[in-house]
Amino acid sequence: MQHGIPNYRTVQGQAKPKSGSIWNMYKRIFFQVRSQWGLLVIAAVSIIAVSLLEFVIPQLSQYTIDRLIPEKRYDGLVWIALGVLGTAVLLAIFNYLSSIVMATIGQNAVYQLRNQLYRHLQMLDVSFFDRNRTGDLMSRVTSDVGMLQQLVSSGMMSIVTDLFTFIAVAAYMMWMDWQLTLVVLATFPVMIITTRFFSKRIRAAFKKIQESVAEVTNHLQDTLSSIRLMKSFSTEEYETERFAVRSRNNMNANIAAVKLRAVYEPIIDMLIFAGLAIVLILGAKGTMDGKLTVGTIVAFLAYLRLLQNPVRRFSRTLNTIQQSAAAYERIMEILETKSKVVEKENALELANVRGHVQFHDVSFAYNTGVPVLDQFNFELEAGKVTAIVGSSGAGKSTITHLMTRFYDPQQGSITIDGHPLTDVGLASLRRQMGIVSQDIVLLNGTIRENMVYGKPDATDEEVEAAARAAHAHDFIMSFPLGYESPIGERGVKLSGGQKQRLSIARAILKDPRLIILDEATSSLDTESEKAIQDALVHLLADRTSLVIAHRLSTIQRADRIFVLDKGQLLESGTHESLIANGGKYKQLYELQFPQKQSEPV
Repeated sequence: MQHGIPNYRTVQGQAKPKSGSIWNMYKRIFFQVRSQWGLLVIAAVSIIAVSLLEFVIPQLSQYTIDRLIPEKRYDGLVWIALGVLGTAVLLAIFNYLSSIVMATIGQNAVYQLRNQLYRHLQMLDVSFFDRNRTGDLMSRVTSDVGMLQQLVSSGMMSIVTDLFTFIAVAAYMMWMDWQLTLVVLATFPVMIITTRFFSKRIRAAFKKIQESVAEVTNHLQDTLSSIRLMKSFSTEEYETERFAVRSRNNMNANIAAVKLRAVYEPIIDMLIFAGLAIVLILGAKGTMDGKLTVGTIVAFLAYLRLLQNPVRRFSRTLNTIQQSAAAYERIMEILETKSKVVEKENALELANVRGHVQFHDVSFAYNTGVPVLDQFNFELEAGKVTAIVGSSGAGKSTITHLMTRFYDPQQGSITIDGHPLTDVGLASLRRQMGIVSQDIVLLNGTIRENMVYGKPDATDEEVEAAARAAHAHDFIMSFPLGYESPIGERGVKLSGGQKQRLSIARAILKDPRLIILDEATSSLDTESEKAIQDALVHLLADRTSLVIAHRLSTIQRADRIFVLDKGQLLESGTHESLIANGGKYKQLYELQFPQKQSEPV
């Protein structure tokens, strides 16, 4: 914890994944593109061709120095020049092919990985999103996957080519002069040890960078989506200071990574130059002793450059590799997270639903040790309007969350038409339900796009009928573009009542067998509320409906009313019978309508 800011290092509730190694990262990327075998063959041929062509120019140089110059064969110089130019052209062609093909393969891998990550996020249960911040998840899908894009588009081709070149050149140098080659290769174990030492630290440094980027994204998402709240409380300076703290953490993380790189790269360069010095000294001595020719030394130095270039490039690419590995770990934390709400194989597909819902001794808690429902029994009769009332925190909305299987109870069971919810397909269950919540969720699009979200194939006539039923048609037509009018992000261009009526119209259009109204009329004025109530009388006929309300005026026509308090049902009945009983319901009613006292309505 720094400066009062929570540190989200891993997905909340998920252990660090075991699949974070660089080898596993490459294996997963190539596993996802194994079907592109044609491109892989072209890439392999191009890489082999590049590595073989790298041998040509040093050979031409050796031949020129040892044969053409001493023998003064001027005619051979033309062929040497043509050989060098031809080799350069072929190198350009095969480098182009390998670059394009490897980039295509890599981008396809990242494309599939990003889609897989997003699809997996969609499949996770609601409790996962309760534990993790939106900005951090956004950072993993965008920034972290972007790090992998950087690797596969530039680093992957270089690594594969350099590895093949290194092996081929080392083998040829051993054939030329195994003693000199072994002396040169003696510096490479030191390079490997140095690389291993720094690679772990560089990866940790880059993971801190990714985490700090996620914190910046979190802050941006929180503040920009709540800009009206900020301005209403004049907290612009306060939020700017908090953002500066997160930005400073990101800056410090980047500086720490740069410091590691600033130490690592010069060490590798010193080892490379040590190898060059060894070749110069021993090669010059061998030439002076008559054991080696000048051309051989020149060629050997050229091959040494080919041998060391991959090492030098790898030291430069190490940042990209470790940054990608850190991003890969964060991606795998998501992909290895399992949903707590799991659909059974061959789950039941609901058809001809009546909507009879029962809770059997259900116990549920969002947090361990803090029960919301305890041994809870409840029945929602088919084709009836059932209402639940109670104070805030009584567990009313929790009942709807369990009915829709956003969560599963820790104990007990819930059935619909006699079928346990755990045996029913999730999509099949939720297709039967229309939900209108007090937390209105609208997408950035047009009015029509929001209305047909649950029924994309709805006709214009069906859309208008649903809008009229929700008393939304008139205000919709007051906009210049009518149903094609944009509503802005989260419906910012609509009033609270308009958002609520649009949400109700969306549920009506879905034509569900079971309707849940969770404070559905909370944002409506008195006149609109009465119009909606009149519409709902006809809409809810022959359907099963659950109405949750604080305002008792909205549920007086319900067939049955349950009074809930601290996860327990205190009483149930009709409005009139509950008033006559003189219990908790009557107390709530008198608090809201003190002038009527206990008069029945």
